[in-house]
Amino acid sequence: MHYQLEDLLTLMRVLRDVDQGCPWDIKQDWNSIVPHTLEEAYEVADAIERRAFDELPGELGDLLFQVVYYAQFGAEERRFDFGDIVDTLVKKMLRRHPHVFPDGTLASRRPPGVNADDVQSTDVKRRWEALKADERAERSAHSSSVLDDVPRTLPALSRAAKLSKRAARVGFEWPDAHGVLAKIREEIDEVEAALNAGENQHAREEVGDLLFAVTNLAHTLKADPEQCLRATNSKFERRFHHVERALAVQGRPLAEASLDEMEAYWQAAKAQEPKGA
Repeated sequence: MHYQLEDLLTLMRVLRDVDQGCPWDIKQDWNSIVPHTLEEAYEVADAIERRAFDELPGELGDLLFQVVYYAQFGAEERRFDFGDIVDTLVKKMLRRHPHVFPDGTLASRRPPGVNADDVQSTDVKRRWEALKADERAERSAHSSSVLDDVPRTLPALSRAAKLSKRAARVGFEWPDAHGVLAKIREEIDEVEAALNAGENQHAREEVGDLLFAVTNLAHTLKADPEQCLRATNSKFERRFHHVERALAVQGRPLAEASLDEMEAYWQAAKAQEPKGA
């Protein structure tokens, strides 16, 4: 038997049923599920980065289950249901793809004789951003800031990137990477000055400013700082594992190795990698 989406929705209704359901599921609410949603999203990203495609259906299923949870909460409170989520999504995607659905309906298609190669990706992106801007303006008609709808629950690095990007849309950005580099050097000097003065709290604040400046550098280079850091995390793990293995061959634990020895093995691992890895 191959289960379908309706089976999943039925399963959720039963799990939340006060008479027949699961005690754990019955106790959940909007706030208690959010941490699980974030965790499942990261697990999807992790499986993709590891190219663990055999694990991906399960991870995507776990993420979909989070959406079904919120749909059930909405239905129980008579706010919305899963059908409303799908309807809202399809309407938004139709609206954002006028180059594919010119009449804004699934029945419409790109005009005959116009293939995908004729639609410039830059034009598509420009339309997409303009439409998103219109939607944000509609949502925030009573808002006083272009930053107001940047989610506060995003990881700090991702939120910094979004804040910078949003400010850049109204012209508040560095003209080039060299200007950001100068700002980074300024922030490093301020961290050093705070440390030299023994002002650790001030130093911590300056480290935050430094991280934000580095995020701006990634934006200037049209890079996602979250992805940049994730790649570096993987590189760090790879090289540190080499250090551990090298010492293990000698039958020595890490605690017995000097920093110079570990650095030597680290550099050896670095030398083995392709340039730019």
